Amino acid sequence: MVTRKQVGPGDSAALAPEQSRTKPPPMYKVLLLNDDFTPMDFVVVVLEKFFGLSREQSTQVMLKVHREGKGACGVYPRDVAATKVEQVSEFARRHQHPLACVMEEN
Repeated sequence: MVTRKQVGPGDSAALAPEQSRTKPPPMYKVLLLNDDFTPMDFVVVVLEKFFGLSREQSTQVMLKVHREGKGACGVYPRDVAATKVEQVSEFARRHQHPLACVMEEN
């Protein structure tokens, strides 16, 4: 946006750019939650397929989910996080697993 500068005697008219500060969008953590029924191998497949993690990274996150009850898969803008939650939830349902995927503000 451009604003007009006050012109006094002897000043020439000039336009000065107005500083605008936009805040970055809030980011959201996507988490997998532990359950007693979803196989560990399935969780590793989900992490590789939907979050682009390597086999080793996926195994580490899966073990964190197993031991601590939840594990972070990644941090994304709201729309991307919501899409990933829906994709994982639908994939788990299709394969008849109760794996829960949620998002929370980072």
